[in-house]
Formats: sequence, C-alpha cells, structure tokens
Amino acid sequence: MSRGVNALLKLGEVAITNRYARKFLLNSIEKRIYEDLIEKNPDDRPLKVQEDKCLLGKALLHSIKVAFDRGYVSNQAARGIIQVFLGNVFFGGFYKRRKFIEKHGFKPPMFITISPTRSCNLRCKGCYASADATPKKLSYDIFDGIIRDAKESWGANFFVISGGEPLMYRDKGKTMLDIARTHNDCFFLMYTNGTLIDEKMAKSLASVGNITPAVSVEGFKEETDARRGEGVYDKILVAMKNLRNFGVPFGISVTVTKDNLDLVATDKFIDFYLNEQGAIYGWYFHYMPIGREYTLELLPPPEDRVRLLREEWRLVREKGVFLVDFWNSGTASDGCISAARGGGYFYIDWDGNICPCVFVPYYIDNVIELYKNGKSLDDAIQSELFKRIRRWQTDYGYERPCNEVGNWLRPCPIRDHYDSMYKILTETNAKANDPTGNEALNDEGYRKGLSRYGKTIGKLTRETWEREYLSGNAKR
Repeated sequence: MSRGVNALLKLGEVAITNRYARKFLLNSIEKRIYEDLIEKNPDDRPLKVQEDKCLLGKALLHSIKVAFDRGYVSNQAARGIIQVFLGNVFFGGFYKRRKFIEKHGFKPPMFITISPTRSCNLRCKGCYASADATPKKLSYDIFDGIIRDAKESWGANFFVISGGEPLMYRDKGKTMLDIARTHNDCFFLMYTNGTLIDEKMAKSLASVGNITPAVSVEGFKEETDARRGEGVYDKILVAMKNLRNFGVPFGISVTVTKDNLDLVATDKFIDFYLNEQGAIYGWYFHYMPIGREYTLELLPPPEDRVRLLREEWRLVREKGVFLVDFWNSGTASDGCISAARGGGYFYIDWDGNICPCVFVPYYIDNVIELYKNGKSLDDAIQSELFKRIRRWQTDYGYERPCNEVGNWLRPCPIRDHYDSMYKILTETNAKANDPTGNEALNDEGYRKGLSRYGKTIGKLTRETWEREYLSGNAKR
C-alpha cells in the first residue's frame, strides 16, 4: 500500500471528530480521484469515460460533505463514513485483493448484494423479488458466514442488502442490525421501503453507524402510493424525518418505469428529496420485467431512456448530486458489473441461490450447499454461468473499451442483449430462483420483445457512443 494511502487512513481517524481534518481529507481524496482518472488515465479508457467516473466520484464526496454540513451525521455514522466506508471500502483490503489476483488471475468483485429475507410488509406492483409474507430467509449463521467468507477471500468490506424488506429479517433473535454490529469493519447499503423506520429504529441505526438506508420512492405521493399502497408515501416522509433527526445518512431508491420517467429526473424531484428531505444520494433502477406480474409494458421506452440519460448526467454535472443509474451510468462502471466481474458484484437470495445479478434470477450454485461440501464463494464465482457472462463482458468491451463492438450506453446483457443472455442461460442449464423466471425464459413473446428493445437502444445510442466517447470531441 502506498505511503499516500497510509497517510489518508491515519488522517481519517482524526477526521471523524475534527471538521477541519475532515475537509482536508475529502479534498485530498477528490484530488486523488482526478489525478488517477484524468491525468494518469489508467487502462487506456476513453477520456470521456474517465470524466464520467470523475464526475460521480466528486459527486459522492460532495454528498458526504453535504451530510456533515447539515448536521445529519451521528458520531457513530461519522465513524462509519470516514473510517469504514472511505477507509476500509475504498483503501482497505488491498493485500487480500492482490493475493486473490495472484491465485485466480483476475480481479475480485467489489461487493455482494444479499437478500436475507423474502418477507415484506408491502405488495408492490411488479416487485422483482415477488416479495410477500412468505417466511423464506437465510439462517443467521449463513448470512454471517457469507460476509466472513467474502472478507477473508478477497477483502470485501462493502455489502448491499436487499429483500424483501431487510428490517423484517429475524433468525435466532438476530436482525440486520446484529449483522452490522458484528461486522463493524464493513459498510452496508440497505434498500428499504422505509415504513418500519420509526424513532426507535432510526436511533438504533444511528448507534450502529455503518448502515445507510436507501428508501424506495416512485415519485411523489400519487406515484408512490399507486405502486406501493395507500399511505406509504406519508410513512416514508416520517421515516426520513426520523433518519435526519438521529443523524443517519440516507438516500433514495427509484424504480424507473414509463409512468414516472418524466418526473424522477426533474429538478423539482431532486430538490425535494435531496434538499428538503435530506437524502444524500439516489440509486435508479429501470423496471426489469421479472418477478411479480412481469410485463414489458412498464419498461422505459427506448427514446425516453436516452433522454433520461442526458437529464441524469445533467443533474450530476450541474447539481453535484450522487445519482447512479445502473443502465445509464454504464460508462462510469465500465459496462455491466454482474457475475463477480473485477470491481463488480453478484447476488445471493434468501434461499442461498447465487445469481449473477439481482435482475438475472438464475443460478447454478447455492451457498448453503457449497458450505455443506466444504467449499466457498471462490468456487461459486468460477461457475460456468459466471465465467460465460464475464467472457461476454470482456468480448463486448470491458477490457477493450475502444473497440467497435462495445457500447457502454447499452451495457446490460439481460436487458440490452437478451439473445446473448438467453443463450448463456440455456447452454449452462441455469435454474430459475423463482417460477416467473422459467415463465420468462420460455415466453417467446418476451424474448422477441426484449430483443427488439435492446436493438433499438443500440441504434439510438451508437452514434452518441462513437461521437462523444470514442472520438472525445463533443459534450452532452
């Protein structure tokens, strides 16, 4: 580890309680981001790709500064952000990751998304997980074991928790907060519907300090209640108030559909949630036709998706908000990040099924069975399913971004290249983790519809990719 990184880590200990040290630390990290991404331009990435990465990196640091300036950070949360998130996640685990590369010949994933329970107190339309009252869950020992395994295998210190509703997780008297306390060297981003965050829960989250809730919204009251149920919007606003009052940094999570697309990237929407309500970041997920009552009708239309791309990057550029869209931010992530790609992630559901992505509900390995047979997550990420997807990522442009094949404005294999993903899934005999997955795989109309969708996205974005990114001549 470089001497400069060690210096930043030591400074972080002081920055937890000293605002001058904190300001210096964040400014130093921002400078380092610019130097690494723009001046050194590693991996021969197109300059505009590096600029997008830099914009999001600076926006992340700006969001952290805003949280501290507003006084929305408890003492424990300050430790979580400075020492755990910036220290352990960004700079820690260096030697373990290097050891992993020496053993396997490729970079390890950056994080795992885990859905420890399918249980949920809501019945949202089009839920990707078909979450309901079914008491499906990972045992606490398996949940805990996954995190220990990832930390030991490749130095992972960042985990995304999804569901179901994570705050409904219970096993052996243990909850999500017990996981966070046990692994206080890790940072957890938790997607939640927000309805269970009363004052007591907000106080508990503040005392833990290493969980940031991303509260799901669909727009304002009309849009949110239409999808999530009457009265949910009002409960969400109460939850956000509680999180502000107890100093828990939080963000918003938005499912983008054809119905709310015109709203969620407006200044009015962003100003309400990120300024008035105190959220410090936003995660956007385009509706993926899987799960409960899946339909292609809710997909953001291709032309509108391209328009949304420009609006989202405008908000990042002009307002400095940390706004990430897993489809429209593909340039900042070197394309698709699924299947345990280097710097990417994979997904484990409540049954222990190990899937390439939250939105690719198919698997070969199961973590419970792996552990019974004395194996580890290292074995799972070497499955034929994962290797085939990583090969697709590489061929498409992950390691050769300047070729004529790739287009990171069309990055998603299951959404934007469904024929390719269909071939991978069928040839590897991947199993669906939900009956709707099999229905979709056997639905010829579904296949043709997604295939057309991806090809249209390709036509609409190809000129922009070649002109603005590969040539580097134009700006958005």
